[in-house]
Amino acid sequence: MNIALIAHDAKKKLMQNFCIAYRGILSKNDLYATGTTGRLIEEVTNLTIHKQLAGHLGGEQQIGSQIENNEIDLVIFLRDPLTQKVHEPDVNNVVRLCDMHNIPLATNLATAELLIKSLARGDMEWREMYK
Repeated sequence: MNIALIAHDAKKKLMQNFCIAYRGILSKNDLYATGTTGRLIEEVTNLTIHKQLAGHLGGEQQIGSQIENNEIDLVIFLRDPLTQKVHEPDVNNVVRLCDMHNIPLATNLATAELLIKSLARGDMEWREMYK
């Protein structure tokens, strides 16, 4: 499975901790992330991350393009709902594209944990029929 990992600045530490906790599951998949988030995850987990540009420099657009091209199977996007982002249209676009292309999306820790445990159980195999 191809998993996209995105985290706003206020959620980057939470994303690092999530990836530490679920390193065993994540290591069995191909991971993609916006630049800074990917670098921070690599530093604490030694996971291999395909890094795009930083989110505000177009990384969210790059992941959006991967979603449109059916190259992403699951998105974990830990968003900061309290702080408006200059690149808010890109943020909203990732969410919209996940809805359009039927990509499972977690925007908070509770949903991220449900999706990652579902992945570990094999519940995401239905994504293979989309490829």
